[in-house]
Amino acid sequence: MTWTCSREQALEILKTHVKADHLIRHALTVEAVMRYFAELYGEDVEKWGIIGLLHDIDFEKYPEQHCQKVRELLSPYGFQEEYMRAIESHGYGIVNDVEPMARMEKVLFATDELTGLIAATALMRPSRSILDLEVSSVKKKWKQKGFAAGVDREVVKKGAEMLGIELDELIDHTIKGMRTVAEEIGLKCEL
Repeated sequence: MTWTCSREQALEILKTHVKADHLIRHALTVEAVMRYFAELYGEDVEKWGIIGLLHDIDFEKYPEQHCQKVRELLSPYGFQEEYMRAIESHGYGIVNDVEPMARMEKVLFATDELTGLIAATALMRPSRSILDLEVSSVKKKWKQKGFAAGVDREVVKKGAEMLGIELDELIDHTIKGMRTVAEEIGLKCEL
């Protein structure tokens, strides 16, 4: 029998370990993007979504040990190796040496940082919405090193290369994934 975790269970687990609203919003954002890419690639949407939702499970409690406490926190719930490895791999070259190998891992690695840049760009627009955000606007902000300075653009570029897609395509798909939860993440606003 294959172990499964529902989205509702994963959200409950997340909220047990993560309390900050901005981190919950980020988890919901990455979940939506992962689900979008899973559908795009014909993969398991639920699995990819849960991995996106739980990807920063250890960040709030253990910021200095990010991606290193994943197993400790998720093993008691019965998570399989595939889930834990995928989550660990988004810290590749930043906090660990767990290289993203599976497509799911590469998508998480490529989009995690990018969602922050996209959200920051959307909030600078008059609409404060992701619904009318275009790739060109994100690319303009990308070039401004002081804008969303915490976003490691090299990680995003490396992720696009791992996936074998152009940066513009990665940005476009990430925006589209984020649009699916625009209201939940505070980026819907009235156009």
